[in-house]
Amino acid sequence: MSKFSIKNYSVVISAAVAASALISGSANAQASQESEVIRSVTTDSLVRPSAVAQNVTSVSQLSDVRPTDWAFTALQSLVERYGCIAGYPDSTFRGRQATSRYEFAAGLNACLDKINEIISAGLADKVSKEDLATLQKLQEEFAAELATLRGRVDALDAKTAKLEAQQFSTTTKLRGEAIMALAAASDGTTTTGVDKTNTTFSYRVRLNLDTSFTGKDLLRTRLEAANNPNLNVLGGNNSTRLSFDTNTSNSFNIGRLYYKFPVGDNITAYIAPIGAPEDVISPLNPLESDSQGTISRFGRFNPLIRIASSSRDSGLAVAGLTFKFNNQAALELMYSAANAGTPTGQGGVTGNDTKFAAQLVAKPSDAFTLGIGYANAYTVGNTLSSGLNIDSLGGAAGVTGIKTNTVVGSLVWDITKKFTFNTWGSWSFAEATGINSSTTFTTWLASISGKDLFTEGDLAALSFGQPLLRTSIGGLAQGSADTPYHLEAFYRFRVSKNISITPGVFFVFNQGSNNANGTATVGVIRTTFSF
Repeated sequence: MSKFSIKNYSVVISAAVAASALISGSANAQASQESEVIRSVTTDSLVRPSAVAQNVTSVSQLSDVRPTDWAFTALQSLVERYGCIAGYPDSTFRGRQATSRYEFAAGLNACLDKINEIISAGLADKVSKEDLATLQKLQEEFAAELATLRGRVDALDAKTAKLEAQQFSTTTKLRGEAIMALAAASDGTTTTGVDKTNTTFSYRVRLNLDTSFTGKDLLRTRLEAANNPNLNVLGGNNSTRLSFDTNTSNSFNIGRLYYKFPVGDNITAYIAPIGAPEDVISPLNPLESDSQGTISRFGRFNPLIRIASSSRDSGLAVAGLTFKFNNQAALELMYSAANAGTPTGQGGVTGNDTKFAAQLVAKPSDAFTLGIGYANAYTVGNTLSSGLNIDSLGGAAGVTGIKTNTVVGSLVWDITKKFTFNTWGSWSFAEATGINSSTTFTTWLASISGKDLFTEGDLAALSFGQPLLRTSIGGLAQGSADTPYHLEAFYRFRVSKNISITPGVFFVFNQGSNNANGTATVGVIRTTFSF
């Protein structure tokens, strides 16, 4: 194939039928089908990036070509005599696709190059005089188009060379995101008789430098800065935190540094001195994005990801493996530890908060995705380090650490192309170190979401769930605890390809498992710029 046809795969595919029909003497048949084969379309169709050419050696390799097709003989001739034909990656030819004179000329040029190769190789006897005469007529007929195409290719080559010379990197892409958010919150506290409120306008900016050395690996370096407040001060716990809050305090820091690479055909490895569990363990939540999805921290991740991860803002060392058995099943394994920069000084591969997690993900059908996960974690002090609601062992004194075993089940159900239901539920059994005490925690969340409801890119969602609740202490039911609940609704609408606005509100009932805390209300208008 010619240089041009390599760059414009669909040109060759769409034009080859017409060219082959004339070369093979099928002009009469072609005329009867002209309305289906040659139409006047805009020259923008000369480049269809979704098409990738695939050479074929037999017409039988094209699944949508039948011996009864009017151009079958012509196609067979191009494949077997001249070898100047290409198909789509899905082994189709799509011969009824519309084509322009420019596309026809490009296909003709490809066949001319092939025939010139045959003649140069001393195999001129394979090209009949009739074919050569037809080609000469075609060259004369499409001389103007061929000249235009060659000029366009030369201009494209010059622009490509200029871009390659001036590009930031041959291996690295820069991706950015900026969030500006107006948030108003009320903690609903009734014990003091004063309802504390707070209104903030804050930001978060992220720059991702994504580097690939082989085309299959990924080295990500993330720089970020923010001043989003931690709204846990309202109710004295973490139940009112926003999905996108962080503690960088207007200073740029490295928010992520990891390398992901394939090991063989079915294994992907992940290693990160500054990473996050969700880079390995799939959240199985279509609303988990903190910039485009949920507006609350609780609405993002289940305890499989959250427990022993509250030091993520100061950095977690993470290693993981993903085993892909087939397109329907995968096993995800992860180990995380608070890195050496944690304030306690106990960080490292084996110190401070550590966690081993495994999740089996299955997709029995296109509509359903299931997950079952297990995590074994150790956290320093009287906390699960989840960063959510009340996750301590209550008023127990002398606790130096907590060992937990957590089981999580997840479901994502694509009810239709627009509507999705997802849910997860979790049970954690916690044992204290330093004293003889144990606690059971439960939590769950269910959401219904709809996309593209009014315009493309829109997303609406309604979520309801129970934040972490101590259901028993020391094996005895904790009947006096008030069950906390979380109710959230948001609507994201896309202003443009790179800008979206998400107004939303969420309520937290019985914060900290105490109805005296009242109902917290948090309203947010989040604007996200991506580039």
